[in-house]
Amino acid sequence: MAGTVLTGLIFNDEKEKKESEVMCMGNIRQYNLNGVMIIGVDNGYGNTKSVHRTFATGVIKSNEKPAFSKDVLEYDGVYYIIGEGHKEFVAEKVVDEEFYIMTLAAVATELMERKVYGGKVHLAVGLPLKWVKEQRESFRNYLLKNRFVEYTYKGEKFSIELVGCTVMPQCYAAVAENLKDFMGLIMLADVGNGTINLMQLNNGRAAESKSWTENFGMHHCFKLIQDTVCDKTATKLPEEIIENFLRGGRLDVSNSYLALMESAAKEYVKGVFRILREHGYVEDVMKLHFIGGGARIIKEYGEYDEARTSFDLDIRVTVKGYEYYCYMMLRRQNGR
Repeated sequence: MAGTVLTGLIFNDEKEKKESEVMCMGNIRQYNLNGVMIIGVDNGYGNTKSVHRTFATGVIKSNEKPAFSKDVLEYDGVYYIIGEGHKEFVAEKVVDEEFYIMTLAAVATELMERKVYGGKVHLAVGLPLKWVKEQRESFRNYLLKNRFVEYTYKGEKFSIELVGCTVMPQCYAAVAENLKDFMGLIMLADVGNGTINLMQLNNGRAAESKSWTENFGMHHCFKLIQDTVCDKTATKLPEEIIENFLRGGRLDVSNSYLALMESAAKEYVKGVFRILREHGYVEDVMKLHFIGGGARIIKEYGEYDEARTSFDLDIRVTVKGYEYYCYMMLRRQNGR
């Protein structure tokens, strides 16, 4: 409905959290409510993130225990090598078991950080802005299909009870705690591997009619780099080289190859700004804020007004937002 506020929650300074509910480990908070651990998982198409760990979104299934890899999850008599292989982009995340398995792995990483290996867990997850309404229930049911789950990850045994799952809108959840910092008219852009989520904020408020999901994530940049290099040199670059380039990792390629990769990245970024303008972005009248795994590429290869454009390069900012957002929702539901 036009003009509808995207969420009924308006986050002010409501941070009267009890020590028994919120614990801080370094600068990362751990949320617990009524004996239930709230654990966020960002099920990205390129990477799966928990607040402490990031691994490539990919699973290799095996009926036999792998000989070399230590990043192995064993569930229901089957072994899964986590972070290997490549998950193809799918609009529906419930079509196979892979996102479920990676969610279990992400939960295990957070339990190990807490030094516990079992207990009640409420999942805090998200979906792209324009898909969350239609797919929320199917994704929630998919992740909660087994209430009691026992599995082994990295040699450690886990026994968890999945008591709930809150599915939130990507992009918005990442800034929900800090909406007071987004005054005026701001275009928020979450550049992920599969999609770009866009949202206009007006003095910290979001309207559903001003939010969009575009299938133009970093996998398009990956393909553009691959095609550009192949067209100019007849060489198919190894995927690992392109991934290292996109993540800002160390490269060992000649200057001529690097120049082609950078040229393709600049073309991709131009495409991102075209999409922004198509959805109403006007540089002189609104500010622009980028988040997500693709924010670094935009910052490095884009042309923009630095005074009116900001970046959050923390690739885990969304999953941290999921945990906070979910915690506040559950508190309100409990009348606290």
